[in-house]
Amino acid sequence: MSAAGFPARKAALDVLSQVLRKRRPLDVALESLPELPPRDAGFARAVVGETLRRFGQLDALIRALVPKPLPPHKSGPALDILLMGACELLFLDVPAHAAVDAANRLAQSDDKATHFKPLINAVLRRVSREGKAIVEAQDPRIATPDWLWTKWQIAYGDGAARAIACAHLVQAPLDIVLKDPMQNPFTASPFVFGDVVRLTDPGRIDALPGFAEGAWWVQDVAATLPVRLLGDPAGQRVIELCAAPGGKTAQLAALGASVIAVEREAGRAARLRHNLERLKLNADVAEADARDWQPDEPAPFVLLDAPCSATGTIRRHPDLPWIKGAADVHACASEAGELLDAAATMTAPGGLLVFAVCSLEPEEGPEQIAAFLSEHDDFVRVPVTAEEVAGHAEWLGNGDLRTLPSHLSADGGMDGFYAARLKRSG
Repeated sequence: MSAAGFPARKAALDVLSQVLRKRRPLDVALESLPELPPRDAGFARAVVGETLRRFGQLDALIRALVPKPLPPHKSGPALDILLMGACELLFLDVPAHAAVDAANRLAQSDDKATHFKPLINAVLRRVSREGKAIVEAQDPRIATPDWLWTKWQIAYGDGAARAIACAHLVQAPLDIVLKDPMQNPFTASPFVFGDVVRLTDPGRIDALPGFAEGAWWVQDVAATLPVRLLGDPAGQRVIELCAAPGGKTAQLAALGASVIAVEREAGRAARLRHNLERLKLNADVAEADARDWQPDEPAPFVLLDAPCSATGTIRRHPDLPWIKGAADVHACASEAGELLDAAATMTAPGGLLVFAVCSLEPEEGPEQIAAFLSEHDDFVRVPVTAEEVAGHAEWLGNGDLRTLPSHLSADGGMDGFYAARLKRSG
């Protein structure tokens, strides 16, 4: 990192403000990072990511130490500077003198925040002395906004909701799916399934062994499960809807399926094609809205990983709780219902339809399937068995798949996924 790390922190502050003040997704905001040396860029990402991961805790801490809220228009990024500084002190183990001095210089560089420099200095010095004790005494649920916490309590119970909240405070490891399980370029052993390897602190993805050769792709172990529910699709036609970025497409193609991958967004479709090219895998990519697109004939296998609120991926996207709300869940559920109806028409008689979402919200998962089955008497649920998911019976509920971020907690957790397998009558 450059001397004093000011450029990295300045860049991090800009990204954090985009997320919290303009509700821009973190991965989009990170695209605005200026050219920085690798170490500076890594530090900037770490500061932003951890500040968002710990936002609920940090915000409560700052509010306790600054009883009178800072006026947003007059204070500029002062609150964000406080949040970042407290994160560095409490969770990134930056020495107190360095974190406080850096926060003061950030404040001084802004026309509005500079007037709050004495406050920032005093609060962060107090955080350095008292902050750890205050954070350790916090209720873990404080890390989750009310709109999500209430829903999770009702859906999963208080104990499970707390376990989910705690899981979100741990940075997710990197799961890699091998194109050929017999060709593992890593020293790590297979994880849960023979084709998955889990890495911690992997560094740059494109510098890992086997990347250039297309030997693997990145995909959370939970995200691999919907494809596994199709059984053996080798030599069979599979229609995959909402296919980008392509992890499931790659799974299907590697299994020998004849895949038609449908994706409506041009940029995401291009990314899908690029990923398949790197992996040296084949699939037909149709750039279209799945609600309007129709195949030449129905297929024996249809997979719909529907757009959703993605609350099951908060470990990897810590901005989600703070840039989304209940209205987003309802909008996603409505769209998913339309997509599910379209997917039904693409499923051949006797064929399987797997519906999946990386959401923890009942409206986007089990309630979606209940509504669908009540209106489509030519489909029935095919229960998922523990044997199909490596013996993990805790991942099942009412015949469907339901993983939680708190599952596999001793090994770093997993994404929250819901999936149901349906069969069309012959």
